[in-house]
Formats: sequence, C-alpha cells, structure tokens
Amino acid sequence: MPWIAASLLSALFLGFYDLSTKHAVRENAVLPVLFLANVCSSLVWLTLLALDASAFAGMPAVLKVDPITGAQHLLLFFKSLLVAASWLCSYFALKHLPLSLAAPVRATGPMWTLFGALLVLGERPTWLELLGVVITVGSFISLSVVGAKEGIHFHKNRWFGWLLGGTLLGACSGLYDKFLMGHEGFRASTVQCWFSIYLAVIFLPLAVGWKLRWWPRHVFHWRWSIVGISAGLLVADFLYFDALRNPEALVSLVSSLRRGSTLVAFAGSLWLFHEGNGRQKLPAVIGIVAGIVLTVLG
Repeated sequence: MPWIAASLLSALFLGFYDLSTKHAVRENAVLPVLFLANVCSSLVWLTLLALDASAFAGMPAVLKVDPITGAQHLLLFFKSLLVAASWLCSYFALKHLPLSLAAPVRATGPMWTLFGALLVLGERPTWLELLGVVITVGSFISLSVVGAKEGIHFHKNRWFGWLLGGTLLGACSGLYDKFLMGHEGFRASTVQCWFSIYLAVIFLPLAVGWKLRWWPRHVFHWRWSIVGISAGLLVADFLYFDALRNPEALVSLVSSLRRGSTLVAFAGSLWLFHEGNGRQKLPAVIGIVAGIVLTVLG
C-alpha cells in the first residue's frame, strides 16, 4: 500500500478508536471497558505469537516479535504502566467531557513530547516547532473559551485536569518510546505486543476490584464499541508502522497525516453524539491540528 494512503487510513482508524472509546465509556463503568478492550488486543498478539512460534510462513515481518530478556520485559512492563496511567486518566475524562473538546486536547501530545525532549534530551526547537507551539497554545485558549459556553471551564473542571494528566503521561510514553526503539533497539511490533499483553495484566486487578465492589462503582454495560477500541488501535498502529517501513516515506509527514484523526473524531462527535457548538469549535480544532503538524514537521 502507498505510504500516504496508509497514513491517511491510520488517521481514519485512530479517529474510529476515539469514537469507539467515547461510545464505550459514556454512562458506563470505565475499568471493565479498559480491561476487556486490552484483553481483545492481547488475544490478537498472543495468537500472532503462537503463529510465529509455529513457523507460520505467511507472517508479515512487521508483525514478528523478537525474543527478549527478563530485563527487557521489565522495560516494556514500565511502558505498560505509563500507558495504563495515561489511559485511566483519559478514559475517565472522556466519560465526562464532550469528545469535540477532548479529542483536540489529546492531540496536543506531540507538543508536550517536544517540551519533554527539550528538558530531558537537551534537544533544541526549530523556528517551525516554535511557530507550531504558539499556534497550538493560541488555539487551545480559543477552544477553552468555547468550552466555557458549555459550562466546561478548563481551569476549574476536574475532568479536564484528568484529561491533561492523561495527555502528559501519553507524552512521557512517547519519550520513552524513543528510548526503547532508539537506544534499546526494540522492534515496534515487540513493543506493541508485550505492552498490550501487560496492559491486560495491569488492568486485571482493577477489574476484579470493580467486580467485587471494593469501592463504589458504576454499572457496566457490554457494548461492541469495546471491541472497536481494540480493533481501531491495532489497525491504526499497523498501518502507521506499515507506512514507516516504506523507504520513500517521510516520518514527519506520516506523523502529520495521522493528526487528521482529530478531525475524524471531531466530525464524528457532532454527528453521532450530537455535541454542540461545532462551528465555534472548528477554527480552534483546525488551529490545534495545524500547530501540531508544524511541530511535527519542524
């Protein structure tokens, strides 16, 4: 598949993942959703591991998982802890916030990753990255003004704090990915496989605690969008890495095209969930996407 087409399809499925997440957690218990979605993902990877172990001839190279040591398993388990913390914050926030506000905020992850790279890795921003940050922050402020019209004041709303916490933890995970694949030399499929399996392990005691009523809890309703969470993320990531495998692919452009997922989630939130103030939010959403694209391209 041409790498541009793969990148655009990845953005489409990433938007589908956001919509599935919102549908699954809306007026629903979050912890069982997280656990079951990750069980679906881990079952897919366990199946692929079994096929690879049986020397299945049709296994694509992009799905092959390398054997790793105990120390490397610990590194990937820490990656799973970061992602689990990020998703816990983000999923609870998505349950209580409109997706048309939450999706653009979640899209600012690359900007926070850039800040982390400046502070931790000693990188220096280009003028294009700085311009992207300025546009993103300006659009972010504009979006907060529109959110206030819906009674959601970013500086007062605790669920916005949870969303921002999840986004920041996701940015930390992005920095850690650079370490895992750059410094430690992990294959992307190896990281995906084991962190998916470990996520199911991490969420298991939380799901058990929910089931045994160790704390006050909400009722859980099974929805097929839970499978959509797993499928959307797995397909989006597979297409993303497939695009990156093409020697002609430009990493910055592939990452930028994936930001289109925000527009998919935004449009879907207005159509499927009938969220309001679409016209007022659209300029800010486009500004955030444009700012993040400039940050990535820089």
